[in-house]
Order: sequence, then C-alpha cells, then structure tokens
Amino acid sequence: MGNIQRRDFLKMSAMGAAMAMMPSVISAAPAAKKANTTKSNDMINFGFIGLGQQTMGLTNGFIGRKGVRVVAGCDVYDIKRDRFKKFVTDYYTKKGEKKVTVDMYEDYQDLLAREDIDAVVIATPDHQHAVIAIAALKAGKDVYIEKPLTFTIYEGQQLVKAVRKYNRILQVGSHQRSSHEFIHATAVVREGMLGKIHRIKSYVGRFQGANSGSPVPMTLPKMEVPSGLNWDKWLGPLSTDVYYNEVLNPIISEGKGEGYWAQWRYFEGRGGGLMTDWGAHVFDVAQWALGKDGNGPVEVIPASKSEYDCLTFKYDNGVIMTENAFDKEGHLGVKIYGENGWISVARGYYACSDHSFAEGCIEIPKLDHLQQFIDAIRTRVDPNVPVETGHSSCTVCNIANIANKLDRAVKWNPIVQKFMNDPEATALMHYKYRDGYSLDI
Repeated sequence: MGNIQRRDFLKMSAMGAAMAMMPSVISAAPAAKKANTTKSNDMINFGFIGLGQQTMGLTNGFIGRKGVRVVAGCDVYDIKRDRFKKFVTDYYTKKGEKKVTVDMYEDYQDLLAREDIDAVVIATPDHQHAVIAIAALKAGKDVYIEKPLTFTIYEGQQLVKAVRKYNRILQVGSHQRSSHEFIHATAVVREGMLGKIHRIKSYVGRFQGANSGSPVPMTLPKMEVPSGLNWDKWLGPLSTDVYYNEVLNPIISEGKGEGYWAQWRYFEGRGGGLMTDWGAHVFDVAQWALGKDGNGPVEVIPASKSEYDCLTFKYDNGVIMTENAFDKEGHLGVKIYGENGWISVARGYYACSDHSFAEGCIEIPKLDHLQQFIDAIRTRVDPNVPVETGHSSCTVCNIANIANKLDRAVKWNPIVQKFMNDPEATALMHYKYRDGYSLDI
C-alpha cells in the first residue's frame, strides 16, 4: 500500500463505498403532476402516509431539520391520526411556530392531491408500499419508503420503472447502509482484505419458534374491527378474505404507543415474515459486500433440500450464502468468510479473525440516513439507497420465501429478473389484486 497506512486505506475505502451509491442525477419530470424542482434554499413540505410506530420515530427524525416542514399525515386508523396531529402540532407550538398547521387524511390520494407537498414518507404495511409509492411518483412527489421495498417481486420491478419514468428521488429506509460498522465491514470485503470470499452466514431470526424466517399460517381468530379503523382501506389490494385480529394493527391509547411491532409482517398473505422484515437488512449487507447490488443469487435451495441443512443461496461467483445463526448470541447480521479470515457484523457489533480487519472502524463517520434523502431532494442526485438497490435486496428475500413455499430449489436469472423455466415459481412473483387496484405506471 506504499506510504498509505492500512487504517487510512480502509477509512478511505469505506467512505468510497458509502459514496459510491450516489451516481445518478435526476432531472425534472415532465410527465409527473406538478413535478418537484426543489431549489437548495426552498422549504420542503412533507406528508407522512402510515402513522404507526415506525413513522413516529421517522417524524421525530425529520421534523427538526432545517428547511423541512411537516404539513400532513394519513392513516386508516383515527387514533393514529390523532396521535400524529398532536405530536406535530405540539412540536411547532413549542417552537413558537403557531401558524404551521398539519392536516390529516384517511385516504392517501387526498394527501397526494395537494400540490404544496414535495415529499412523502411511506411507512404502511408492506402490501401497500408499491401502490402508494407509484401514486406518489405520478403526483410528482419524492419518496422515502420503509424496507422491505415491496411485498412482491413484480411490485418492485414496476416501482423501479416508475421512479425512472417520473424522474423522482426515492430513498429506501435501509439505514444500516449509513452505519459505520456496516460501511467498514463491506469495505473490508470489497477491497479484498479477506481475499476470495467463499461463504457467508446470515441470520434473520425466527418468529415464535418457527422452522424458518418465512411467514407462518394465520391461525389467530377473527376479531371485530375497532371503531375508527377503516379495514377496507387497510386491506388495499389484498383480498377481503384477509380478516382483522388486533395483533395486525395494535390498538393504542392517547399518550401510549402500540406496545409491540404490528404482527401483520409475520403471517402468510399479510407479510413476508422475518425473511423480508430482517432479510431486507441482513441480505442487503451481504449483497452490498459482494458487489451484487442490482443483482442477486442464481439459485435458492430450501433447508430440506440443501446439503447445508439450511436455506442456501448460490451466486454466480461461487459464493454460498446460508441463512442460519453464526454465533450463540443469535446476532441478526452476517458472517463473511474469505481465504484470509472472517468478519461478522450486526447492529452495534463487529468481530473479526484478525485485528487488522477492524482497524479504523470506529473512525468511520456514520452517515445521516434521513439527511441523505433531504440532500438528494435538493441536488436531484440519487441517495445512498436508491430504488434499484432496495429492489434487488428485497428480491432476494422474496425468492427465499418462494423456495420455502415450494419446498424445492428455484433457479433465478438476476439480470433479466426471471425464474428459469419455472411457471410455478413465476406465478408467485405476484398475486391478483382485488378490483380497484393496479400497478399501472
């Protein structure tokens, strides 16, 4: 490395990896309604769609930033609308900004119809992501969207097309991409410190002792929908056969949170299980480290058919990734093995086989994930987690669920994004929306 110290080399490499995800300049969108062309000194008006537990944290993260104003919120549950309105109103009142008002909506289309809203934050259940995001893009809004990007592979494909068709900014909420331990770990791999990579162990966790991270059958009883919750709008494109149980959308009271994360994410037909909930983080790091953003595995094999006795992903470069715990603590992260040693990384955790793989890790500055979105709106340059990255990571999760559901290996072509000669797997790339919903872009 000549006169460059290894610590400085890794630090520069890691920062380069963090910045390398911002290559695309976005132009104004002539096809979009009232296309946003925000200038560097303009106030950015935000609307929030889906006002559950995740949004309250995001609102707290966005609301105090220079040049940002929260003006609207939308949810199908009145008590969540009331909580959001009170939070935002109280914030601006304490700041002495009494003229700022926040309007509430039950239907996201009413929020999107407002021409003064520049950007929306989407933190609804996953099955609503694509429909709402595409509608927002058509309306000329920039979008911050929670992970996993979409509920199905086909939804992700359409959302990628829509972002580029309407020339909008979209940032995925994969905030681990902005954390120093993950920036450092992926730089160690990408810069060749581990040598040739041959194996990755990843772990997404298990729900109530399930055998895999895939969603489990819905066996909880049907319950009466609480007053104030518009269940039909909560369903969105899902079949009306999907019924209400309080764990899907927890009841909250004034001044209190939900008490637990809404469990729609763990049940078949409602979410993708921990495979998408945490896989969107864990597999995302593995893909990033391997240089497979916008790409993916070529074969996925369920545990029952794998020589490794766990869900197995094969990449065209010979790397094998398995979904299984890699330490006794059960960290939700990855352990990457190369010819020169190994590293493992999870939130707030980093371990390695040689201390040289850790040099400079704590010196790498953490990026501000939410500010990445704001800066992208102003510069019209893609943020560090653009739609293509979110889609490819989400696709890995969905292929895993498909392989588990079929209980056999599936072969995938990540370039054309198709299953190879497999109509049965192809049919699971999407589901039939009920009348009134579509993915037209």
